[in-house]
Amino acid sequence: NVFAACMLAMGDADAMITGTTRSFYVCYDDVTKVIDPNRGEKPMGVSILLSKGRTIFVSDTNVHVVPSAEELVAIAKETAAYARKLGHEPRVALVSYSNFGNPMHEATARIRDAVKLLDKEKVDFEYDGEMSAAIALNYTQQKELYPFSRLSGPANVLVMPALQSAHVATRLMQSLGGGTVIGPILRGLSKPVQICQMGANVSDILNIAALAAHDAVG
Repeated sequence: NVFAACMLAMGDADAMITGTTRSFYVCYDDVTKVIDPNRGEKPMGVSILLSKGRTIFVSDTNVHVVPSAEELVAIAKETAAYARKLGHEPRVALVSYSNFGNPMHEATARIRDAVKLLDKEKVDFEYDGEMSAAIALNYTQQKELYPFSRLSGPANVLVMPALQSAHVATRLMQSLGGGTVIGPILRGLSKPVQICQMGANVSDILNIAALAAHDAVG
């Protein structure tokens, strides 16, 4: 991993794929000894869910354990930019178990704070929260129960409140079927590095390699 990262840093390779024989965190630690984050960005993991003709971007699925309000803002902005890069107009939902403060709990305060911070930044994508994943993805129910929601359609970017929820949600879908999970895709590093899951099959590796190549070309 360290040698390959050095090759990438020196321009002897255009992208790097690893992870099939080491855990994510071992690989990530090796790679980040050599490859720095992009200036002003924090590395994170994005998983792409493909199901019933829909594409959903979920983050952070690998790096931030319990992101702060400021980190949730960074995650939302980076994921929205990545969704747009792949041809999707981002509609971002900052998700939780609650909907717009109902029930009100201190555990969801940082999510509401993140929305307020996004309001101050005047970003170029739609966003709202906090809301449950069910409400975020069901636009009819969203407008019926929460007509003040700022989204113009069902969310296609879900910013998760913590690593545990993100990891459980994506692994459940991957294990039970009903769709395809691509990733997690590592974002925010200065060079195209992707870390597959241990036990990834040929199709998983091919998908990740294609996305890494896309980044390298970009």
